[in-house]
Amino acid sequence: MRWFMTLSYLGSPFHGWQRQPGDVSVQSTIEDALATILRKETPITGAGRTDSGVNARMMVAHLDLDDDINPRDAIFMRSLNSLVGRHIAIESFRPVHADAHARFDATERSYRYFVHTRKSPFVGKLSWFSPSNLDFDAMNYAASLLLGRRDFTSFSKLHTDVKTNICDLRSASWRRVNGSESNQWYFEICADRFLRNMVRAVVGTLVDVGRGKMTPENVVDILHEYDRCAAGTSMPGEALFLWDIKYNY
Repeated sequence: MRWFMTLSYLGSPFHGWQRQPGDVSVQSTIEDALATILRKETPITGAGRTDSGVNARMMVAHLDLDDDINPRDAIFMRSLNSLVGRHIAIESFRPVHADAHARFDATERSYRYFVHTRKSPFVGKLSWFSPSNLDFDAMNYAASLLLGRRDFTSFSKLHTDVKTNICDLRSASWRRVNGSESNQWYFEICADRFLRNMVRAVVGTLVDVGRGKMTPENVVDILHEYDRCAAGTSMPGEALFLWDIKYNY
């Protein structure tokens, strides 16, 4: 029987989502825990592949279990959460149809990138500190120019294995956290799919706009360059969260 598992995790202890030889990943940690409980290998397939250090408020993965296994059983959930450790939280399971796919069936994904403009010892590990003033109005205008179905090659990591760099970017905006007087901001971006390193490259480019290093209109020129070197630097991963994933069922 196929199940969708919903989970969250802190990215800093892991070398990304995907299992890799010699590195500890979120996927390998969960699969190893499942193997201990079920006494056999049980592969899982995630809705995306977050990079090293990137967090997930919500990740979805599918897995197949024998019909006599109920992962929603309290003992199963407690055992699995104990084995995966304190940086991963397995939150729920739900049965889905046999062909359901956590990655290919997702209709929309959203990420949030957190920034604070006043030094703080409390948010620093999960937010990027901007040592200079940023023009968030200009950054929002620049973000609006990226919307639509476009080729995001300029914002993608090089030499990836995807067939196309076309993404339908549905929303992208900067907002204050907890009211108009807050010195904490987040950038929320939603699309049907994302390329590797795309969000951090977009944020880095918008930060260059906010610092006055380029105009908002320059982001359109960058899109048409189809060259990663044209865009801004990739921002640190610890401030980035995979925030939500949507399905039609």
